[in-house]
Amino acid sequence: MRRYLLALSFAGIVCLSTQLLAQEIKPSWPIPSEIKWEAVNGYPMAYRDAGNGTPIVLVHGSTNDYRTWNAQFNVFSETHRVIAVSLRHFYPERWDGVGTDFSIEQHAQDVAALIKKLNLGKVHLVGHSRGGAVAIEVAKSHPAVIRTLVLPDASIEMPVPETAEAKEAAGLTKKIIGTLQENLKTGDPTRAAEVFVDMVNAPGTWPKLPEPVREMILVNIYTALGDKGRPLTSCADVKKFEFPILLMTADKSPKKFEFVYNEMRKCRDLPASVVIPNAGHAMQRNNPEAFNKATLAFVSQN
Repeated sequence: MRRYLLALSFAGIVCLSTQLLAQEIKPSWPIPSEIKWEAVNGYPMAYRDAGNGTPIVLVHGSTNDYRTWNAQFNVFSETHRVIAVSLRHFYPERWDGVGTDFSIEQHAQDVAALIKKLNLGKVHLVGHSRGGAVAIEVAKSHPAVIRTLVLPDASIEMPVPETAEAKEAAGLTKKIIGTLQENLKTGDPTRAAEVFVDMVNAPGTWPKLPEPVREMILVNIYTALGDKGRPLTSCADVKKFEFPILLMTADKSPKKFEFVYNEMRKCRDLPASVVIPNAGHAMQRNNPEAFNKATLAFVSQN
């Protein structure tokens, strides 16, 4: 009887400690009215949530946040439950880039934990650019939560042969992020953002962006200081994926992304990439009609 009481007491203490810890994890920054948050792995993770049906989880890329999916959110939520996340340290937090808990691996664990905490089951996981690297890591470490994987210009790193083309593709992300990090040290974040956006897209892109998009990039720009590269994904990893995969790029995207997709095809049979016309790297914003049609056609079949 005494052992039973002690066991109950210990269980009660653990439960109370967990509740107190959850209560202590609260955002110390304003939360916009359209989003929610959950305590995930010790961090108040923000996300936008609407709709019913099989869930689609949207993961943004570098210097972006849940708002990069504005042109998808209402359309997708007509037929699916849609979760657009803001990863750890992105808006609505205003992070200065100082800390040790910012990585692709950490973000992947956060996304997987949120999927489980919201009881979403298997999801259509969409990861753009750096968010594609996060999505791949979720697929590698938590395959049970994946229904399908949608990868528009996913920033994936794989071991590649020693050729000039391979070296150029492998070095592109390091060059772009490294340049951004160096430019941020000059104290002119607007100029740093302009160079970054133009490198990923084309010269002259920055001034043509809508003001809300420029504001979104600037409010997230210092997260780039925490970017420490991408984990390697091996052929063995790709062969383990037992769910359908949609590879996407755009006709004006850097060729690095299709190069990596071709490397993935050497590991297993994957369909040809869907190419979004009249669009660059930010294809979900450049041509949302084509992007939405391709994505919904794929998820509706799976």
